[in-house]
Amino acid sequence: MQVIQFKQFGDPSQLELAERPHPKADGENAIVRVEAASVNPSDVKNVAGRMSQTTLPRVPGRDFSGVVVDGPSDWLGHEVWGTGGDVGFTRDGTHAEYIVVPRSSLVRKPAKLSHEEAGAVGVTFITAWRGLIEYAALGKDETVAVIGATGGVGSAAVQLAKRIGARVFAINRSRPSADSRLARLADVLLDSGDPNLASTLRSFNNGNGADVVFNAAGGSMFGVGLGLLAHRGRQVEITSPAERRVSLDLVDFYHNESQLIGVDTLKMDLRSAARILETLTPFFEEGSYHAPVIAKTMPLSDARHAYELVGGGERGRVVLKPSLRGSHSERNRA
Repeated sequence: MQVIQFKQFGDPSQLELAERPHPKADGENAIVRVEAASVNPSDVKNVAGRMSQTTLPRVPGRDFSGVVVDGPSDWLGHEVWGTGGDVGFTRDGTHAEYIVVPRSSLVRKPAKLSHEEAGAVGVTFITAWRGLIEYAALGKDETVAVIGATGGVGSAAVQLAKRIGARVFAINRSRPSADSRLARLADVLLDSGDPNLASTLRSFNNGNGADVVFNAAGGSMFGVGLGLLAHRGRQVEITSPAERRVSLDLVDFYHNESQLIGVDTLKMDLRSAARILETLTPFFEEGSYHAPVIAKTMPLSDARHAYELVGGGERGRVVLKPSLRGSHSERNRA
């Protein structure tokens, strides 16, 4: 089978298309033919050597959608989807024609989603669910400010928050089009570059800050987010693409009785992530949740280019589809 692998850390030029023996199922594992697998920013960081747990050589890739081709008889031929913080790091990942997964991690793919859509959901919704629902415990009628709301994780956070009845302030550098899903879902759209963002948000919220700030933009917006918090507000941090170190006014922080929450989905393996996907599945089936916008679908042979696009901040998801052949066979979706 064909896989994308890297034998040393560096830029996407370290990725190579290689042949590996076709895997076989055993008593613990099943084999899934990968139909689609997105490229996440964490995959790019992985190749760059920013994930200390990664062992080499390694096939990268976290998210996937595919078909079970070897394993338990009651699963054969069924469409499944998955993601995990172990896959692509300490076990071979999804940027391949086939992947070995624990039987207990198998989850039926929502029929409403195409393989490309399902293969782009995992990290985005798992991260948003973990941060908003499990850790911050966002409640009905609370207010949430989502920084970086047009990104994959940010847009997932908006959808989760709206479904439970929260009021959503969507904050972004660029204003989404009026007919976009985000514009229809969010209660208020705000510009992250507004120098008076905190007072602007409060002017739309009866003078109050946000009960939860979900920061999907990283360290550059850390201090801004703290300034948006209501009394006893909770701020969720999921990434730090540039700034590793941030500062805060500790006196203001404890006087406001604020809480700071970190989320690292790399701590979740395929099995634990599967339990969240099982919870999400019926809501995708009924149309309450929607997959991220897919910008490009590309063959494995274009993996280097795909990683470069994601590392460069491509808007929309980039998905690898192993059944495609040829070089630079991009299909624009947006």
